[in-house]
Amino acid sequence: MLNIAVLVSGGGTNLQAILDSQARGEIPHGRVSLVVASRPGVYALERAEKAGVPGVVVRRKDYESSEAFDAALLNVLKENHIDLVVLAGFLSILGPSVIAAYPERILNVHPSLIPSFCGEGFYGLRVHEAALAKGVKVTGATVHFVNEICDGGRILKQKAVEVQPGDTPEILQRRVMEQAEWIILPAAIAEVCEEYDK
Repeated sequence: MLNIAVLVSGGGTNLQAILDSQARGEIPHGRVSLVVASRPGVYALERAEKAGVPGVVVRRKDYESSEAFDAALLNVLKENHIDLVVLAGFLSILGPSVIAAYPERILNVHPSLIPSFCGEGFYGLRVHEAALAKGVKVTGATVHFVNEICDGGRILKQKAVEVQPGDTPEILQRRVMEQAEWIILPAAIAEVCEEYDK
């Protein structure tokens, strides 16, 4: 059974999808044992508390350098015996020391079909704004391993979502979450946990 840390920065809808999937018995080889938030007071921490999962805050601005932030984050992960790290809307970039400590054990969900609309500066609503501005008819979500290249790690799962006439970035964001992110993220976690738990 792998200990999973979910890293969040906001409301935690993807965290909720993972917790719900776990409650249904769909992640038999792993369990969410820690939620790390990049700032205090985010709703994701309330979701964690309701699920009985410990939550901690590791805030980038509390550290004088990104190296010090990475060291603090790594310390929290090690103290909690974390085997797998999941980025679920975590807006701080992980440094080389964290990535090196968890090779092919950090997953990220990105709200587009990589390699479209990804990389530096593409996060949150910006991704959906770019997709609509380009006029694509199909978008979706990707779960990939995290490496030192932004959105550059090996792809685990992708799911396509149709763009509808009259979509706003907010409407499209919601559809991509419901039809793709909340499905493929828990499924990818289950697969990786099963692989490592052998």
